[in-house]
Parts: sequence; C-alpha cells; structure tokens
Amino acid sequence: MMKSKCVFLDRDGVLNEDRPDYAYQLDHFKILKGVPEALQQLKDAGYLLIVVTNQSGIAQGIYTQQEMEKCHNYLQEQCGGVIDYFYFSPYHPKVSESLGRKPGTLLFEKGIAKFNIDPQLSWMVGDRGRDLIPAKQLGMKTILIGNTTCGEEDFIEADLTAATRRILT
Repeated sequence: MMKSKCVFLDRDGVLNEDRPDYAYQLDHFKILKGVPEALQQLKDAGYLLIVVTNQSGIAQGIYTQQEMEKCHNYLQEQCGGVIDYFYFSPYHPKVSESLGRKPGTLLFEKGIAKFNIDPQLSWMVGDRGRDLIPAKQLGMKTILIGNTTCGEEDFIEADLTAATRRILT
C-alpha cells in the first residue's frame, strides 16, 4: 500500500487567531484570512490534513472538551470538511504531564500510524518551536508562521496561504 503525504497543522495562530485568553467560544473563534482556500489547495494536491493542537485550557478548567469540539466543528464547516482528523492534547504541565503534548511526538505518531503517512513526504506548519520540534524528529519538513526564527524551521512564511504556496512548489 502506498504511503500518504500529509500536512500537519497547528491550530491557534495558523488556522485561527491566537488569543492570550484561549479561543474556545465561537464568537471569539476567528478563522484567519485565506485558510479555507489554502486547505482546499492542499487537499486538491493530494495531502491529508491533520490538526495537532495543545489545548491545555481543558486541564486548567478554563473550557471543556465540548467547547473545543464546537470550535473544531465550526472550523470544519467553514473549510468545506477538508480536515481529515483533529488530534489534541488537553493536558498542561502544571496539572498533568503527557507525552501527547507538543513538543512530544505521540500525536504525530498516532496520525502516521492511523493514516499510513510517510513523514518524508509530509510537512508541519506551526507558529512556535514546540510545534516543529516533533515534526523535525520524525523527519518532516517544517514551516514556521510569523516573522521570528525558532531554529526548528526549514522555512518561515507569513501565513498559511504563503506556506501552502511553499509546499506546492
């Protein structure tokens, strides 16, 4: 069976606006400009799309898993249902340790196993070093969103639209 290629995506700061007080209510959950179109272009090019996100607000009691899932369902609706899977870590180091939390590789490894993904053909797009570290360890190419280096990126792009152009060239 042929292995799949995938773009792993961090959520906050890549797909939706990152908020210091967490994005968990629909009226505060703002999808970034160009995201639905960029995801569709990646999907059309044959990439699986998997979101890998730390959601420590759940362990901290700030919001519930149900509130997070409402945001994921909304994101999926607004993007034409192109996201193949959401992996999330509800843990926070002050409350509960977990190998699933980035920069751990567990969530990526679950996706690789479940979807028969070839890391060498795959990418991670994130806005922090901890998003890219596990992808690098697993042999993926990495794109950092923003304008500051973290030392783990292969490329730096302004947003998902620019990252998509990079992946597709």
